[in-house]
Amino acid sequence: MGKVFSGAEIVFKCLEDQNVEFVFGYPGGAILPVYDELKNHKKIKHILVRHEQGAGHAAEGYARSSGKIGVAFVTSGPGATNIVTALTDAYMDSIPIVCISGQVPTHLIGTDAFQECDTTGITRPCTKHNWLVKDVDNLSEILHRAFEVATTGRPGPVLVDIPKDIQFKKGKYIKYNISKKLNSKNHNLFTQKEIDKLIDLFKKSSKPIFYTGGGVVNSGPEASKLVRELVSITGFPITSTLQGLGCYPGEDNQFLGMLGMHGTYEANNAMHDCDLLINIGARFDDRITGKVDEFSPHSKKIHIDIDPSSINKNVKVDLAVVGDVKKVLKLLVKTFKKKNPNFEKSNKQKISKWWSQIQKWRTKNSLNFINSTKVIKPQHAVQRLYELTKHKDVFITTEVGQHQMWAAQHYKFNKPNRWMTSGGLGTMGYGLPAAVGVQIANPDKLVIDIAGEASVLMTMQEMSTAVQYKLPIKIFILNNEYMGMVRQWQELLHEKNYAESYTAALPDFVKLAEAYGCVGIRAKTPDELDEKINEMINIERPVIFDCLVDKHENCFPMIPSGKPHNQMLLGPKDEEKEEVSEEGKVLV
Repeated sequence: MGKVFSGAEIVFKCLEDQNVEFVFGYPGGAILPVYDELKNHKKIKHILVRHEQGAGHAAEGYARSSGKIGVAFVTSGPGATNIVTALTDAYMDSIPIVCISGQVPTHLIGTDAFQECDTTGITRPCTKHNWLVKDVDNLSEILHRAFEVATTGRPGPVLVDIPKDIQFKKGKYIKYNISKKLNSKNHNLFTQKEIDKLIDLFKKSSKPIFYTGGGVVNSGPEASKLVRELVSITGFPITSTLQGLGCYPGEDNQFLGMLGMHGTYEANNAMHDCDLLINIGARFDDRITGKVDEFSPHSKKIHIDIDPSSINKNVKVDLAVVGDVKKVLKLLVKTFKKKNPNFEKSNKQKISKWWSQIQKWRTKNSLNFINSTKVIKPQHAVQRLYELTKHKDVFITTEVGQHQMWAAQHYKFNKPNRWMTSGGLGTMGYGLPAAVGVQIANPDKLVIDIAGEASVLMTMQEMSTAVQYKLPIKIFILNNEYMGMVRQWQELLHEKNYAESYTAALPDFVKLAEAYGCVGIRAKTPDELDEKINEMINIERPVIFDCLVDKHENCFPMIPSGKPHNQMLLGPKDEEKEEVSEEGKVLV
């Protein structure tokens, strides 16, 4: 028999084989043998978080900003259940995470042992796959398979549950063979025939639009470059979901802004009136479509996606192209350029009326707001943050709520992997630990969490992690003392019954920052905002910035619940006219 290793050693040999550099985790009894082995593997740096949810979100932030896989360690029972939110978040947003959890010894499973729970059962609905390891000789293959499953096809989280006795037992280690992939499934089912059909639809269209999503970003930087090339050679307008921001330059004239519930007037109307909708890596989720049976009613619909189960799930399409966005676009651009040289110039006249209509929609200036010289408007705060940081290579995370939408609307992203936010699950508390993971992956870059005061308090303990590892993350809080989006929905849908959405006892965030050993800054008026933001940027330590904003500002534009996506509220005056139906109230 060849050389044998303990289960704990096998875990680290696998991580080294998979070129893992960082692990986010929190120790506990059931995973102590793995932690005991940590000292023998100096190439792998462990980041001690303050809560397992923080480990999951930090792993997400690391993965999303670096294009690498995020890894987390948790113990059994509450350790595993605490990371469920982050796993579900990663599952909804297609983020590759490998979670390694400790479990009670094999002979105690099913006995209601201390800190025992059915981890694989609990996490089955929120992971791509999970495993309970029963034989140490299978451990290396399972771990390698976990990494492969997490990163192939539509990316997502996986979990490997390792009983404590398996961590001690000796077994063989099988080195990962990159040439012999364990998961041999072909995810690229498209052919030249589909590409030719797609191009034919391009040529027939007079009102086309590209609709891009997180699948473009997940496919890698080359996919974003190919999207840019495709937009250039066609002359078509382009819009993006929340998760797709950055795959196409936000400052470019062909970009119509974000679409959906709080998207721009021009993006949503263009999606409604187009005759050709080209979906690249997006899900047709409810925040985008509004009333599904009235979504883009007159268009031919193309859906390019690596996940066949996402196609025809919510919206029936005319042409499905199943494959990795990068590979599909590579063949599409190559074929298109070969068969249709100078298409953008020759087709310009055909779509000129379409562009004229888009320009008319743009004159609405739907992201406009009434600024103030007395109180900081949250939109103004985000705009100033953008103007003062746009010359840097900035990575933005957010929590969830109004501030998240204002960040998406008013901070322009010109590169992929610079925008990390919780989309599908909408997890309050995501942004701060995600910023920790982003800063770990990008140690020399400026990392800012645009936060709401209610959201950030859910995982505020991770400031301690930032201080311990000297991570100069900036927490930019738009503080309106309310759960802002909840308050907005209560105003619009629940007769202004602001039940439990006002936080009557907030901490002093400046003093809280000092208590954590970092820097606290507060801005109260518009005239001091720029100076304070510059101060924040120039501090090479973690910062909590308490930006006191208008308490009653609502996020516009907005598609009212239950309405189609071309019926938008552009501001408070529209809000007063519009009555939301009972059906609409249900759909928020």
